[in-house]
Amino acid sequence: MGGKVENSDDNGNAKGGTEEKKDKYGDAMKYDPSFNGPIKNRGCTDIICCCLFIICFLGMFVVGYFAYIHGDPIRLIYPSDSEGNLCGTGSQAGKPNLFFFDLLDCAKVGLAAINGCPTTQVCVKKCPSKYWTYLTLYATETATGTDQAKRQSDIYPFCTYAIQNSGQSTKTMKQLVQDGDCPSYYVKADPLVGRCIPSIFSTLINKTATLLAENNTALVDKYGNAVSGTGLESGTKYLTYILNAQEYGEKILADVRASWWLILIGLAMSCVLAFIWIVIMRWIAGIMVWFTIFAFIALFAFSTYYTFTKYVALKDNTDTSFSDLSITTNLDYYTNLKETWLAIGIISATILGITLLIILFLRQRILIAVAIIKEASRGVSKMMFTLLWPLIPFVLQLILLCYWGATALFLASSNIKEYAEANATNLNTSIMNATVAQETNLLVKVTGCDPNANDTLGTICNFVKYGKEEYTIYLQFYMLFMLFWVMNFIIALGQMTLAGAFASYYWAFTKPDDIPAFPVSASLWRCFRYHLGSLAFGSLIIAIIQIIRVILEYVDNKLKGSENEIAKFFLKCLKCLFWCLEKFMKFLNKNAYILIAVYGKNFCVSAKDAFFLIMRNIVRVAVIDKVADFVLLISKLVIVAAVGVLAFYFFSNEIPVVAEVTADYVPSLNFYLVPVIIITIGCYVIAAGFFSVYGMGVDTLFLCFLEDLEKHDGSAEKPYYMNKDLKGILGKKNKVEKKDDD
Repeated sequence: MGGKVENSDDNGNAKGGTEEKKDKYGDAMKYDPSFNGPIKNRGCTDIICCCLFIICFLGMFVVGYFAYIHGDPIRLIYPSDSEGNLCGTGSQAGKPNLFFFDLLDCAKVGLAAINGCPTTQVCVKKCPSKYWTYLTLYATETATGTDQAKRQSDIYPFCTYAIQNSGQSTKTMKQLVQDGDCPSYYVKADPLVGRCIPSIFSTLINKTATLLAENNTALVDKYGNAVSGTGLESGTKYLTYILNAQEYGEKILADVRASWWLILIGLAMSCVLAFIWIVIMRWIAGIMVWFTIFAFIALFAFSTYYTFTKYVALKDNTDTSFSDLSITTNLDYYTNLKETWLAIGIISATILGITLLIILFLRQRILIAVAIIKEASRGVSKMMFTLLWPLIPFVLQLILLCYWGATALFLASSNIKEYAEANATNLNTSIMNATVAQETNLLVKVTGCDPNANDTLGTICNFVKYGKEEYTIYLQFYMLFMLFWVMNFIIALGQMTLAGAFASYYWAFTKPDDIPAFPVSASLWRCFRYHLGSLAFGSLIIAIIQIIRVILEYVDNKLKGSENEIAKFFLKCLKCLFWCLEKFMKFLNKNAYILIAVYGKNFCVSAKDAFFLIMRNIVRVAVIDKVADFVLLISKLVIVAAVGVLAFYFFSNEIPVVAEVTADYVPSLNFYLVPVIIITIGCYVIAAGFFSVYGMGVDTLFLCFLEDLEKHDGSAEKPYYMNKDLKGILGKKNKVEKKDDD
């Protein structure tokens, strides 16, 4: 540019391919004498997408209102009896625990017991505290007559509500059991998340033995099958998988309550450390990059030397030969083969040679990447509010997740009662047969039924759970799609806002005098005033790709038991394709948002211009992208590791000297790793938030740098806006040098 004739163009590309690139990827940016940063005179973009987004966004509140009117999340928390009543509330307010008539029936439906067990379930005040079988009372009453007092103490509290409320019945005990009014047995149980779960397993010596009541009478179900510990354990296994988490959850919450102030201190330290690291990045970025490169070269140089030395030493060894190679887990066998060291040496030498060639030919681009990273650090230090900006998108995303989660709960509980039936003949089997059936997936089939037809011989019809209406699945799908769309919209808003701020910094000719007073606020205003449609357009593309990926995952899950290998192969290819497409579109969208923030054009034009600008400088883009990713990764790892290790030694008291100092501050915890894990995860989130600002700054400054090269030539009329470091690397200078406050 500027009429120079050189071996390479100003973009660092080979001169011979410049004209072809310009024809294929558009012309270089034209000089505009009135341009001095993000333009002020702009109009609204992608209005149709803006209107569509607003309509769909309001639709989320319509769905939320519908779910709130018809749903009740309490249904998902409190256990439900066989009539769909919630234990512990409403008509069953004094009965907080759910009692199962026969847990052996739960064993016969396997994993489906989590969603409901095909046995009568009633709400009770207390769970059983002893072993009991109806045979004992039936034999006694056969000899002496009905004993209502004994029934009221032993069995009526666990019968159907008609028996519970009346406290009497003229039926014999055998009739009560056979008619399904009362259970045939019960065992000692403890309430676990509102369910009466047997508490006998830890005290049983022989689980396969038949359980006995207090008078040594064997426990049997209503079909006469013996009840054993193994049977009850199988019946409650899938329930306890879910319910046992309560105890651990309570302990974890107790640890969080005891150490919450220490957790906050740890997170505050993470913020301070991340801020300090970003500030000093302008001095250590180059050291980090070049130290890592030279360490990498030294490592593979030593590996090449060592492996070929070992090969030469073993070259004349005839004790072992590659022709006698055998497979073994003994690593010493392979280390004694000269071919092993030769292969490692060749690999090491190849990697070393490729690395040296890359550094030799791309050294200038690596220097540019380091200079851009340093400039981003200067930009952050001049616009400190950019470090606080990630809090706003984070809060918006948190609000979105809370609303979406609440709506999903209300939708899941806005459905009708589901009943299920199971053939009594199938249920009338021994628990050992049920176990065998379970292992071979020949479980009792539970199907829908009509509770009003419960008098059919051999059929049991009980409430199982609150099922889904047909329309709720479509509403859930709509809410999932909107979650993706709005979440990506918030991310796009954060990126465009930061892009506008950093563009204002780069295009300030004299820094910091020409930097706008409130660059972040001004950029945010432009986003809301002019570019909500473009943000909605870009985020819609990502949301569509993500929902397609969800559908593919669903189909893949359904095909797991299928033997159609061709379908599985194409499905894997589609999953890989859309994964790559999502990554590419996120990259393109981010660069499109940068140009929208600067020039105010619509999404498609900005995406095209960004793509062509990147393709005209593809090598530089690849180098700076990887160098910046590496620096940010190292930075995040350093901060997370430092805070995580400090938290571990603080709460574990493994260092005696530290333990003496911190003994009075560390609370007594059930799991000392709980606050450590929370602090570590929180530190990573904080570091990711801080360095997302840094990463967006690098990307924005780099695109501005590429435009600077294409638009300007260093003359008095078209001076470069880049700093002295970048001009020095490229061997360029302005005829009238600008002053940088470095």
